[in-house]
Amino acid sequence: PFTVFAPTDAAFAALPAGLLDALLADPTGDLASVLLYHVVAGQALSTSLSDNQVIETLLGQDITVTIDMNSVFINGAEVIIADLLAENGVVHVIDAVLIPVLVPATVVDIVVNSPVHTILETAVIAAGLADDLSGTGPFTVFAPTDAAFAALPMGVIEALLADPTGALADVLLYHVVAGQTLSTDLSNGQAIETLFGEDVVITINGDGVFVNDAQVIVADLLAENGVVHVIDMVLSPPTSVSETNKITASVYPNPASEQLTIVLESSMDNAMYQIYDMRGAIVKQGMLNSVMNNLEIQDMASGPYQIRIVSNERSAVLPFTRK
Repeated sequence: PFTVFAPTDAAFAALPAGLLDALLADPTGDLASVLLYHVVAGQALSTSLSDNQVIETLLGQDITVTIDMNSVFINGAEVIIADLLAENGVVHVIDAVLIPVLVPATVVDIVVNSPVHTILETAVIAAGLADDLSGTGPFTVFAPTDAAFAALPMGVIEALLADPTGALADVLLYHVVAGQTLSTDLSNGQAIETLFGEDVVITINGDGVFVNDAQVIVADLLAENGVVHVIDMVLSPPTSVSETNKITASVYPNPASEQLTIVLESSMDNAMYQIYDMRGAIVKQGMLNSVMNNLEIQDMASGPYQIRIVSNERSAVLPFTRK
């Protein structure tokens, strides 16, 4: 059975201007969430309600019952007609629409709807990462503001945008972590591996929370597929531990569809490759036995990847896209 708290037409008419139209424009998203916030599993008659009772709705968020000498309220909405019985439950008529906390669907939605992340939005789209970061995830995104990008040296933004699937993708992936890491999960000195394959380090002191040298200015912006923390600086990924430890390698074609070729500077002993997807999961790995190595990738999903090459304590990380 179901218990439905049913707002009247007058209750819907009292919503702020434009809100009802916005809900109707997203029928299976926000509108469905609002409606599920009015429904409880099981038959809850008025006689079973108690003051300060907390009831979980089908949305997964709680509503609170308040009972005084004259009325019964659900959150702030008054029950004006109670106990309309049906074969599969009961309806209580209320005089206001209950509004749940509507969580954006994706971390990309948070960025797109933010007035201070227009450059980040442009960068994510240019790098071809919007669809991937709209996936199941979850993801943790450290999101630099427009002011953070504006503080970069002159010409850096333009240079990054000129290489969207290379340098720009590297920088952006250095701001993304696989999994949902809330502020309460962070600790001083904690190292977190990013999707770029290199760590960021958390510092927590009397001045605040920092990711490398960037301060978290807004934390825990939740989405269904992760969380966004706003930071005041752009994080710069390390190029390598040192030039002597860096493998010179390249991949082509990029983007690639069926086959990817890895070209090494020279033949190497025990050279190994690992391909990571946007969640940081290894999707393919193996040995590299020659200077030119052909990998079959037609079984991989479309999207951006990172390939890590390791040989005798030397390494390289290269981005590529499967189209």
